[in-house]
Amino acid sequence: MNNETHQFRNWKAAMATAVAPPPPGASPEQEPYARRWWGLLVLSLALVLIGLDNTILNVALPTLVREIDATNSQLQWIVDSYVLVFAGLLLTAGSLGDRFGRKGALNAGLLIFLGGALYASTTDDATHLIASRAVMGIGGAFIMPATLSILTNMFPPHERGRAIGIWAGVAGIGIPLGPLLGGWLLEHFAWGSIFLVNVPLVLIALAAGWVLLPDSRDPQAPKIDLPGAVLSMAGLSVFIYGLIEAPLHGWGSTSTLLALGGGVLLLAVFAWVESRTKEPMLDLRFFKNPRFSAANAAITLVFFALFGSMFSMTQYLQFVLGYSALESGIRMLPMAVGMMIGAPVSARLVERTGAKVVVAGGLSLVTLALVMLTQLEPHSSYMDFLLPLLVLSLGMGLTMAPATEAIMGAIPRAKAGVGSAMNDTTRQVGGALGVATIGSLMSSTYRANVESALTSLPADLVERAKDSVGAALAIAGQSGAQGEPIAEQAKQAFSDAMAAGFIAAALISALGVLLVILFLPAHGVDAGETFEDAEARGVIEDDDAPRDAVGGAAS
Repeated sequence: MNNETHQFRNWKAAMATAVAPPPPGASPEQEPYARRWWGLLVLSLALVLIGLDNTILNVALPTLVREIDATNSQLQWIVDSYVLVFAGLLLTAGSLGDRFGRKGALNAGLLIFLGGALYASTTDDATHLIASRAVMGIGGAFIMPATLSILTNMFPPHERGRAIGIWAGVAGIGIPLGPLLGGWLLEHFAWGSIFLVNVPLVLIALAAGWVLLPDSRDPQAPKIDLPGAVLSMAGLSVFIYGLIEAPLHGWGSTSTLLALGGGVLLLAVFAWVESRTKEPMLDLRFFKNPRFSAANAAITLVFFALFGSMFSMTQYLQFVLGYSALESGIRMLPMAVGMMIGAPVSARLVERTGAKVVVAGGLSLVTLALVMLTQLEPHSSYMDFLLPLLVLSLGMGLTMAPATEAIMGAIPRAKAGVGSAMNDTTRQVGGALGVATIGSLMSSTYRANVESALTSLPADLVERAKDSVGAALAIAGQSGAQGEPIAEQAKQAFSDAMAAGFIAAALISALGVLLVILFLPAHGVDAGETFEDAEARGVIEDDDAPRDAVGGAAS
């Protein structure tokens, strides 16, 4: 019996036990939660924090070099300490939300995130800034899965796709808004203001969520899977650490291979333990459902391409085209347009054509945009940058929302926290892998190009120029009449390296298109339809096999 049959036959029980409680005085016939659309705005605002915090920091990296003398290694860890802690805790945080209550997990995450932001805004030391970002990562690990799991339990199945489309579209605003807001703050206030901007957003989300959000949890109240929690945190953290350090130490270095190999080994042990645990944190049978596994693969690959590419975009705008931080932020803002169009529209398209067509189409647009971006040169205009940016963001919107809905629709609502955490983990692992792999490719290409181009400079200056395009431009500014050709050569070296990174990202995105076409089902079972309706449209086949857990085999 196929996995979608299992999904359909167990859905009624999962829905009945896991639906969020209705507001006081609600009748049994009332929709799951009357204020769900207002609650959706609160959840979207909470997720805006995550996107905003990552991109607002990227635009501030050159400022941190000037203000607190942060080295390249410290800059990397200011960004990556958040990613490392965030990714390592996601599965555990999602499981705790299922066990103890998702609204409580969201509120706890917001408070921890707020504490980390206040800590970051008051320090003038790179080491303390790295630590504060790690604290924010703990908060983010509770916020992100809680938003999606609460959404899943607030909305009936026939509305969930549209709700996730809106959630993804609004939340996507944070990605381009970060550079814009960060650039404006850096021009008018001290750099610590980029963290203080989180304070009013957190307070609004806490206050509004207290009134508008229901609580929900797994009604079975499973025991805490302590071995699974420890192994998942250790495995993900060690693996992400290996990805982060690979560009610095080399992919073939002993430390990199030990970290990556150790992470994979710990995750393999985690999978072995979970397959033999009576109440596992992550039921591995979910992966037998092609809807769940293919959608996770699509999200992993698209975030690989996106994070690996965006790492170079803001640097290109500032260092190569010469825009200020604020000007660069303004020029990244159109990205929100594509996201806000693509994500909500994707739900309507899925209803007409199915998830396979929409997700594959979105990934195809991402691939096209990345190929277009390879044509950028030091003397390209902003219009040359704008068109592929819009295509990229539209493709992202069309991909993320239906892939996320496919993941959440493939598991019982009682396990929404873990399902959401799995969705978020694939994003973070894909993003970290993209930054590490594409960043490493760009760095090695740039260093080779600069070394061959700046042969007229003393060896010590060449070594400094190889660190980054910003360092090379600083040397050019101090070189008098020779400065202009040095700057031109450095910009060309960076543009060529960026093109190599975009090519790699496009190949990964194209692989995602292939996987979606081969493995993602066109339609999932709609929990709101009858068995006969689902059977009539060919989603399931009638048989007498036992009704096992979603995605599992018949017992």
